[in-house]
Amino acid sequence: MLTLTILGSGKVAHHLIANILDSDQLQLQQIYARNTNSVPDMVPESSVVHSIDQLQPADIFIIAVSDIAIEEVSKHIHLADQFVVHTSGTIPMSAISQERKGVMYMLQSFTKEKDVDFSAIPFCIEANHAKDFQMLEQIAVCFSERVYKISSKQRKAIHLAAVFVNNFANHMFTLGEEVCKEHQVPFEILKPLIAETANKIMELSPVEAQTGPASRGDQNTIKQHLELLTDPTKKEIYQLITKSIQNR
Repeated sequence: MLTLTILGSGKVAHHLIANILDSDQLQLQQIYARNTNSVPDMVPESSVVHSIDQLQPADIFIIAVSDIAIEEVSKHIHLADQFVVHTSGTIPMSAISQERKGVMYMLQSFTKEKDVDFSAIPFCIEANHAKDFQMLEQIAVCFSERVYKISSKQRKAIHLAAVFVNNFANHMFTLGEEVCKEHQVPFEILKPLIAETANKIMELSPVEAQTGPASRGDQNTIKQHLELLTDPTKKEIYQLITKSIQNR
């Protein structure tokens, strides 16, 4: 059974810990957390340490902290010959100071309050030694059916694409909800459309699935929409995205 130590207690760490504890192939060795209140209740108190110096060797150390803290946390791990990985989508593998290093990036949006099906999450992994990559792959397949060998450069591009399809798309939902509220329309009326939009690209390419006034060159509808928008920022976003669609 492979032993894993988690450094961090945020959203990614929370879900990793829960899934390690549910696994019959992985063992949670220790958790390093500065804030004890953020450690999941299911974790035995004896497994939690508050100083990196208290960490014992494990098959793998997983740094699941904010991007700006990864390098600093890595520098404070003084155990010899320890395999250390981080979970960031944008930070290169080289940010880890240990000679044995890697990355295990889970391509999903996490919140502590909502359970996530790990088996469906793409795991993007890399390591600088073949044996360590094999171990990391062995760990990743315990979590997910979708494991990919992805370089730091590729991972950065994936993270950028994810910002467009997840973070920016969600912001569009926010703007749509604000338009609904402004005109006393329940946002729930748009949810079947949102679901169909997401489902459609499981079978079609996004370009093929594109609909709406911009894609069909309906200038009259576009003009009416712009007249309806009173917020300059929303109007600018509408015009920019319309132009982007029409330039495809």
